[in-house]
Amino acid sequence: MDKKKIYPWYLAAGAFAFYTVLYLLPSIIGIGYSFTDWSSYSDQVNFIGLDNFKEIFSADRNYLDYIRNTFWFTAATTIGKTGLALLLALLLSQNVKGMNFHRSVMYLPSVLSILIVSLVFTSILNPKNGILNEFFRAIGLPFLAKNWLTDPNLAMWSVIGVDVWRGMGYIMTILIVGILSISPTYYEAAAIDGVNGWQKFRYITYPLLKPTLAVTIVLNVLYGLKVFDIVFALTNGGPGRATEVMYTGVFKEFSLGRYGVGTALSTVMFVIMVMTGLFMIKILTGNEVQEQ
Repeated sequence: MDKKKIYPWYLAAGAFAFYTVLYLLPSIIGIGYSFTDWSSYSDQVNFIGLDNFKEIFSADRNYLDYIRNTFWFTAATTIGKTGLALLLALLLSQNVKGMNFHRSVMYLPSVLSILIVSLVFTSILNPKNGILNEFFRAIGLPFLAKNWLTDPNLAMWSVIGVDVWRGMGYIMTILIVGILSISPTYYEAAAIDGVNGWQKFRYITYPLLKPTLAVTIVLNVLYGLKVFDIVFALTNGGPGRATEVMYTGVFKEFSLGRYGVGTALSTVMFVIMVMTGLFMIKILTGNEVQEQ
């Protein structure tokens, strides 16, 4: 294919129309409805300006808790998945016996459906007869048996732990590809100079893996900001509002027929995601330019 050839615009018209009808237009309409009192309680839809957004950011409402929980979930899962995935990638990028088997086992949770994962871990973390608590009781450590999904102080940590377990294999795979793409000549030269393992990682692996790490961090952050399924399946936002995030809030507002507030919440989250994405791209791109 000639990369310099300029193709006619109408070749992309179909894809653009498809994107406009199925994504762009519904998004614009949704943003418009966020400025109305649209609900299931009235057939009329009236423009109310910023009232929905004032309600979201008012101190006497719960929506600020949803935003805080969303950012907390995003930060914790990003750090957890990236850190553990990097450690696994470093271990499983070596020539060890059964390497492909171990990679497959670690990657397997990421392809499981949320329904299956939630059913399994709801059973494991059951406070009365869950496998985890029964294990602690069996080894003589009953004080470690907790109400993992029903204690407000532990529920979010439990959801975070399940999500890290499920997602770190996917991030590990990306990082393994990045590590294997590094030329072995760097390591051979370092071995001749008597460089130890930590120095190889610090001065060779980590700098050359930075672009791949940047990609995984962006993926983790965007996933965390729009999380819904794992929280809804495990705790439904409970107990109380301990694990309520923005999109479980959107879902519940729509369930209550408060469509205007629900679309306003979705709009707020959309703006946060765009601003966060642009900020991260600027920071990560700036770092890459300095390295060059």
